[in-house]
Amino acid sequence: MNPIIETLTGMDGLSDQVVAMDLLISAKSGIRNYAMAATEAGTPEIKEILTRHLVEALDMHEQISAYMVEKGWYHAWDTNEQISLDLNNINTALNLPTL
Repeated sequence: MNPIIETLTGMDGLSDQVVAMDLLISAKSGIRNYAMAATEAGTPEIKEILTRHLVEALDMHEQISAYMVEKGWYHAWDTNEQISLDLNNINTALNLPTL
């Protein structure tokens, strides 16, 4: 999004947070899919490949979540703080000017 529009709408910084959260959600989905596929693999070779991809996806998830925690965008271990952040983001979205 254009930085001027972000500032005018109060969304400066929120766009990065949304992209990071989408990436984190996608990483979690990939982890579930690799884990399920590994349990259904027909050969040891395929299971080994899927398990390797699962480990890589877990590493990526760790990097994304650590980045988000560092930025203050993700509070996985503090539910009240995460709820507060989510409510703040909801209010920001609801108060966006209509075009």
